[in-house]
Amino acid sequence: MIRVKPKPKAEAKKLSVKALLEVVKKSPQDRLRWAVDSFPGKVVLTTSFGAQSAAFLHLATQISPTLPVIFIDTGYHFPETLAFASELTARLGLNLRTYHPKLTPSEIESQYGFLWQEGPAGLEKFHEIIRVEPLQRALTELNPALWVAGLRGCSSHSRQALDVLIQKKSRAKLLPILEWTDRDVGNYLKTHSLPYHPLWAQGYVSIGDRVTTKRLDEVSDPAELRHFGWKRECGIHEKV
Repeated sequence: MIRVKPKPKAEAKKLSVKALLEVVKKSPQDRLRWAVDSFPGKVVLTTSFGAQSAAFLHLATQISPTLPVIFIDTGYHFPETLAFASELTARLGLNLRTYHPKLTPSEIESQYGFLWQEGPAGLEKFHEIIRVEPLQRALTELNPALWVAGLRGCSSHSRQALDVLIQKKSRAKLLPILEWTDRDVGNYLKTHSLPYHPLWAQGYVSIGDRVTTKRLDEVSDPAELRHFGWKRECGIHEKV
């Protein structure tokens, strides 16, 4: 029997304190340039095609047009999100890598019921199935040394505590636009004639899965726009 050796996992490049400090001082564009120069062929980006995603995707692809872009098609996205994904993929020439949960929505609901209605624990399980596991699989297959994400500190209290560059065991993680405000994003979109998500005009200012997302006029507290206010994160930036 011929045994095929599994592809070795990428070793996280040990970053010096000096390198960490230098990256923090750079502009978002220069942070991305540093990433692709420091980890050639070993950088991936993730997107959810959310409300203002066009800005970050445009910024990144101006620096590295062939950068692999991971998108988790959960099966629960708004149809408008999938249309937006197609529009931006064509317009920006994205090197899109789409991953899906192992179970379809009908299979999830047949086996587990409506998990998102079963309190924080049910919602946690739901996110494990539709987001966390597919992303873990994507990162295992693509084996990057650096993961780039568009998180911004102004979007939640927990994200305000994040660092621009995070060293993890299996990979480093870069947040190039961490300091950007909503105004910064809006100005970038306007400057480059880029669109907001089509649901933005209908009052959806934070857009996730259709079963856990509400319009601004449907809530009394902005914390309830996503996940019924039970949690802020869907799990991928906490568990992956």
